Amino acid sequence: MKNWAWLVLVISMVLGAACSRGGRETSAGTLVLTGASTIAPLMSEIAKQFEAAHPGVRIDVQAGGSSRGIADTQQGLASIGMVSRALKESEKDLQGFVIARDGICIIVNKQNPVAALTDAQVVAIYTGKITQWRDVGGPDGPITVVNKAEGRSTFELFMHHFGLKPVDVKAHVIIGDNEQGIKTVEGNPNAIGYVSIGTAEYSEKHGGGVRLLPMSGVAPSTASVRDGTFPLARPLLLVTKAVPEGLTKTFLDYATSAQVNKLIQEQYFVPVKD
Repeated sequence: MKNWAWLVLVISMVLGAACSRGGRETSAGTLVLTGASTIAPLMSEIAKQFEAAHPGVRIDVQAGGSSRGIADTQQGLASIGMVSRALKESEKDLQGFVIARDGICIIVNKQNPVAALTDAQVVAIYTGKITQWRDVGGPDGPITVVNKAEGRSTFELFMHHFGLKPVDVKAHVIIGDNEQGIKTVEGNPNAIGYVSIGTAEYSEKHGGGVRLLPMSGVAPSTASVRDGTFPLARPLLLVTKAVPEGLTKTFLDYATSAQVNKLIQEQYFVPVKD
């Protein structure tokens, strides 16, 4: 009888410990986020804030482009993907959660006096039909065309907006993330490129060496994205392979709430929650 009582006690202790561990599953663990470089800096800040409120949780944020975020999520390599565009029909198997809105703008070096370009001029520059800045009212010098790498959502949206095909673009420099685009144009007075409005506006407000050009007469800014007047805007998404549960759901609920609006605004994106 004593042996049975001892066995029951041991089993109770083991089950109690298991239940205790199970109870901590939503407050401890690791999430891996991969994808859009546009979103990665924002998610890193949100992750720090979330980790501070949830001891034992680690959020690993990796960039690499929206295509990587989609592929990693579909293949189970990432808990959450970061995608800086709307989902395509072929991607509707994923669950999408909008965290903010952004736009895509054309940038030139701060020393370049060109104040604006028409859509036709942008197309001509990117297809090699215009190769000198003097032909669009700028200084005497060759235009250095900076293009995004294929697989980046910024690239896809820019191509679609201007009706360009990748094969038609005559690029001199291919860049990956937005920060690389900013640095490339900052370092070359003759360069032209396109990046996230949020990234470019952040750089400009903090003394960076680029200038944002208007598009269709509308200034690129957080304000014009917010009021819907800027012609090249997009949603910023987090995606999961299935309906989120546990730690993933807890984190997504936080990342899509008004609690992170200050972080979103500090990155010069537009919050979607009041």
